[in-house]
Amino acid sequence: MAESKTTMEAVRHWVVEHKLRTVGCLWLSGITGSIAYNWSQPAMKTSVKIIHARLHAQALTLAALAGAAAVEYYEHRSGAKTDRPAKYLPVQPFSHKD
Repeated sequence: MAESKTTMEAVRHWVVEHKLRTVGCLWLSGITGSIAYNWSQPAMKTSVKIIHARLHAQALTLAALAGAAAVEYYEHRSGAKTDRPAKYLPVQPFSHKD
């Protein structure tokens, strides 16, 4: 019987498999949202708006990297990562004699 995954489990699985993409998407959405918010502030100069947007996105990226590190630590600690085969290792390693 096939197990049906909930949406949250499917999202968590995707995030675990694509950590760097997740961090990149968070950075992009952070800088876009921050620029959109800062652009609504009429009293600020354009250079200050861009600097604030970069700082907000940088803080969000650091938080996302810390979250990815916590997920990686949890996987190693719980042994969940040992159950998955490595993607890029050859299935049948060649001997050095060949």
